[in-house]
Amino acid sequence: MLLGMSKVEQGTDEVKTTGFGAMPDGTAVRLFTVSSGVLEARFSDYGARLVSLRAPDRGGQLAEVVLGYDSAELYAKDKTYSGAIVGRFGNRIAGGKFTLNGRSYLVPLNNGENSLHGGPVGFDRKLWASAAIDNGVEFTLVSTDGDQGFPGTLTLTVRYTLEGNALRIDYAATSDAATIVNVTNHAYFNLAGESSGTILDHEIMLPAERYTPVDAGLIPTGELAPVEGTPFDFRRATRIGERIADHNVQLRRAGGYDHNWAMGDPGTMKLAAKLSDPGSGRVMTVETTEPGIQFYSGNFIDGSMPSRTGGRYVRRSGLCLETQHYPDSPNQPEFPSTVLRPGETMRSTTIFTFTAE
Repeated sequence: MLLGMSKVEQGTDEVKTTGFGAMPDGTAVRLFTVSSGVLEARFSDYGARLVSLRAPDRGGQLAEVVLGYDSAELYAKDKTYSGAIVGRFGNRIAGGKFTLNGRSYLVPLNNGENSLHGGPVGFDRKLWASAAIDNGVEFTLVSTDGDQGFPGTLTLTVRYTLEGNALRIDYAATSDAATIVNVTNHAYFNLAGESSGTILDHEIMLPAERYTPVDAGLIPTGELAPVEGTPFDFRRATRIGERIADHNVQLRRAGGYDHNWAMGDPGTMKLAAKLSDPGSGRVMTVETTEPGIQFYSGNFIDGSMPSRTGGRYVRRSGLCLETQHYPDSPNQPEFPSTVLRPGETMRSTTIFTFTAE
């Protein structure tokens, strides 16, 4: 429900706010609209979500390129983390267990025998403090000590800004005690347009030479396996549907692609992915300071939620490109560390750039 659009008092005239319904407890939710003149985006303080992103095709025609809903009430029913910031630890933790400074911690299990995206009441289920900034929105969340079993009071700020044809996300986190943190955005993209069908005809390029194979519970085995000679080799742009049904144990375990590509070099900006839709000509590049990117082909979208156009979001109607540290990093000493200590600031940046060919 979009009520009473008005300019936000803080920030620039390009940022506007509306009502967006309410959380399950009745708390009012807001929606922010930002336009760069090339892109138009909408964000909500419920889960610090990317709700909408409209980008031009080769003819300049704008279309919705992320899956999403028109009210907070529908997001409350969604189980796919659509558009949200996930944490305190995005992706999976084996058995919900980890050890830090010699102390063992147990966080809730919500994905079989594992913890996924911070637990059943993760950051995607929280109402964030919000403020308009120049060309964007800043969201802040204070996750108290013991929230979903994680140690330390964590303060996380996420800034979304539009810069011409790019959407930039800047993350910053501090904690008053040692903790683990791995946050990312969980938007589902379909460059042909929301509700246009599956993403199997999209082409994707992932320059990473290695990925992290998983066990039957989708927990990394610890190996950084070469992509060469496997269906995970996307160093040249390849149609997503070309090999997704191959008889490969990794693809069978995940029902398609739901794996982390390992780039290394945490803190260094680099190209992580290039996605294109030959039909519309839309191209999206992903750059990040994170060492990994999770390519998830929407295997578990089950048709239970309505699309914006009155249809249903079906299996593989969108894909995620989640920039991140590697899954289960707290239990994998060879992976880049996700430990955040007092006095430190975790910083991360991801940039999605849209062009057309």
